[in-house]
Amino acid sequence: MSDIALSLLVLGAIAMCVGAWLAWNKGDRKRAGLMLVLAVIMALNVGIWTIPGPSDTTLAEEARN
Repeated sequence: MSDIALSLLVLGAIAMCVGAWLAWNKGDRKRAGLMLVLAVIMALNVGIWTIPGPSDTTLAEEARN
């Protein structure tokens, strides 16, 4: 189940980057910046859950057990 959530988070981050680019081209700089900030936060969350910690297991693996 967590694999699906992480996949959706990555797809959401990509969609936010595309949306930010489109907003930037329309001249809506504030919305583009906020969308990029959200995309970075989403990517950091994926990294936190997938990068192994000191015990050589990821948080996603720990949650499954």
